[in-house]
Amino acid sequence: MTACAIEATARPGFTIAADGSYAARLAGTGQARFPERWTLDGPEPYAVPLPLDQPEEADSEVLPFTDGRVLIHRRVAGRHGFSLLYPTGPGTGELPLGAVECERLSLLPPTPDGGGAYALAVGERSTAVWLVAGGAFGPEHIVDVPGRCSGGAWLDRTGRMLALDQELGGRTKAVAVDLGRGGEVTPLLQIAEDSNDRLLLADPDSGLLLIRSDAPGHDRLGWGVLGSLRPVRFPECLRLADCAVTPFAVQPGQVLMPEGCAVALRIDGAAGTWLGMWRPAGRQLAQLAAPAGWVAGAGLWTRDGVLRLPYVTEEVPCGVARMEVPEPTAPLVITEPAQAEAAGGEPYARPEHPPLRRPVPLQQAPLTGRGAPPRLSTGGYAAVPAESRG
Repeated sequence: MTACAIEATARPGFTIAADGSYAARLAGTGQARFPERWTLDGPEPYAVPLPLDQPEEADSEVLPFTDGRVLIHRRVAGRHGFSLLYPTGPGTGELPLGAVECERLSLLPPTPDGGGAYALAVGERSTAVWLVAGGAFGPEHIVDVPGRCSGGAWLDRTGRMLALDQELGGRTKAVAVDLGRGGEVTPLLQIAEDSNDRLLLADPDSGLLLIRSDAPGHDRLGWGVLGSLRPVRFPECLRLADCAVTPFAVQPGQVLMPEGCAVALRIDGAAGTWLGMWRPAGRQLAQLAAPAGWVAGAGLWTRDGVLRLPYVTEEVPCGVARMEVPEPTAPLVITEPAQAEAAGGEPYARPEHPPLRRPVPLQQAPLTGRGAPPRLSTGGYAAVPAESRG
C-alpha cells in the first residue's frame, strides 16, 4: 500500500471506454449495488453483471478497459482500493491492484489507449496525480500539481498530455500536465488575467476544445482550437436562459476539421433534461427530446456522425439509442446572429504543415492573424487566443 470543483463536468456514473467498445456502471439500488459491464461494439448491446460476495458502496467508481475488464475504486477506512473485475463463467474474478491512502481521490476519464487509469488525490495545497492501473507495481505517484485540481481531459491519443482545472490563488485556470516529461505543468487557458477558465471537453483528433469561462462577464460556454490562431468564441446559441448546458461528447475522427465536429450537450432546465446538438460552423443549436431512460450525460459519437445514447428502462435494461445530427432544414430552436462572424466565425483554415501538438497558454497567441500556427522549439502546440464576444 502507498501513502499518499466547479465545474468538473458531472460524470453520470456510466463510463465508456476510450474506443467505445465497453461501458461500465454501478447497477442496482439501495444496499444491493454491483458493477455491470456493457458491451457496445456488437450488433446489439448487452450487459454482464459483475457481482462479488458483498454489495458495493454507492460511492464506488467503475471504469471499463478496452480488453473487457472493469476497474473498480472503493473507499475503505480512509484508503482507496483498486481492483480489476472480469467475468469467469458463472462468477466474477477480481485482481487487487493495491491502495492509496489519502482523504479524497477520484478517477480520471479512461486513457486514450484504454489500458490504464489515472486518479486525482486533492490535498490542501496540491493535487497528486496517480497511475492506479496499468503500472508495474500497483498505484504509482506521478506528480504533485500545485493547487486544487478537478476535471480532466486528454489532449492527445497517446495518453501523454492531460488537462486539469487548477484552482490556485482564488482563480481556476486549465493547465496541461505532460506525463511524458515527469509531470511538467504548463498553462493551457489564460483567457483573461482575472477570469476563471475551465476545460470541459477536448477532442484530440481535431483539437476542438469546449470551455467554460467568466471572461465575458459571467459564465459562458465557448470553444477554441488547439493549434489555431483564432480566438476563443462564446456563441449566443449556447446561452440558454434558466438552463444549464453541458457538453458531453464530441465527434471523433475529424482531423483538422474542428468546426465540422458534432457536439452533444446535456440541457437541464425546469422542464427536465433534454438533448442539444451543435456544430461550431453551423452556429445553430438543435434541441431534441432525449430517449426514455437515458443515462443523462452519457453518450458517444461515431466517426460518421451518429450519436449513441445509453438508456435503461424496465422493458430494456441495456439499450442504446442512435440519433443523427438533424439536417440544416430541420427545425432549429435557437440561431446565432449573423453578427457573430465578427467574433471569428469563419471556417478554420487547415495548416499546410500542422505542428506537433503541445499546449501553450491561449493568452499568448495573437488576437488576429492567418496562416499556419508557429512551430515551437519544444515541438508542441500553438493555441487559440481569447475572444469574449458572441
